[in-house]
Amino acid sequence: MARTLIIIPTYNEQGNVASIVSRVRASVPAADVLVVDDSSPDGTGQLADALAATDSQVHALHRSRKSGLGAAYLEAFAWGLSRGYDRLVQLDADGSHLPEQLPTLLEAAETADVVLGSRWVPGGMVRNWPWHRRLLSRGGSVYSRVLLRLPQRDVTGGYRVFTAHALRRMDLSGVESLGYCFQIDMLLHAVRAGLSVVEKPITFVERTVGSSKMSAAIVAEAMARVTIWGLTGRNARRVAASTPTSLPRAR
Repeated sequence: MARTLIIIPTYNEQGNVASIVSRVRASVPAADVLVVDDSSPDGTGQLADALAATDSQVHALHRSRKSGLGAAYLEAFAWGLSRGYDRLVQLDADGSHLPEQLPTLLEAAETADVVLGSRWVPGGMVRNWPWHRRLLSRGGSVYSRVLLRLPQRDVTGGYRVFTAHALRRMDLSGVESLGYCFQIDMLLHAVRAGLSVVEKPITFVERTVGSSKMSAAIVAEAMARVTIWGLTGRNARRVAASTPTSLPRAR
């Protein structure tokens, strides 16, 4: 049976982390959970330690500072690959990604290298978003798809499954983005590495506890980076399948 690691990055998610870990454990009991905390001042890291102390399938990885979502995931990928996991899953701590949909995504990963939980394919949907947030997200995906020539519909979503094979084939040393644009960067690397990428519909739910880290400035920075990639021809560059993966050293 494939060993699965559900990665949950956190920063000031004390009000959400226990609930989301519990729901993950109920939805995929065989999977392990890794909470990656960026030294949250609200005590999220200590709560993650408490959860790990009572459940051998829950682990906590503490980072010294807040340095971006992408950096947290890259370190978590290194942690998981070094411990022999076959599938590594990205999942937000705020409840926007429903753990109850994990079995569907993991089933798709049995025949695909990368699985995207997609809001913008038939059957996908978003709940409790104002029209401008919906427009911003869809617009960002369309802009990135066109400029980078990506065939996928939801290129900015963060609910994803990567096989260990996929992560090793991708040249992660070339992932330049550590913030919001990280998701686009990772997808671009997967496609250029010739990996099979499929989208499965998900329901995305706006958080009800805590505050969103998203801002107009973050989105603007991501779109500026995508524009540079498109204009400099990075969209035409294929990542060599033989290139070994370079990841941060697991701690």
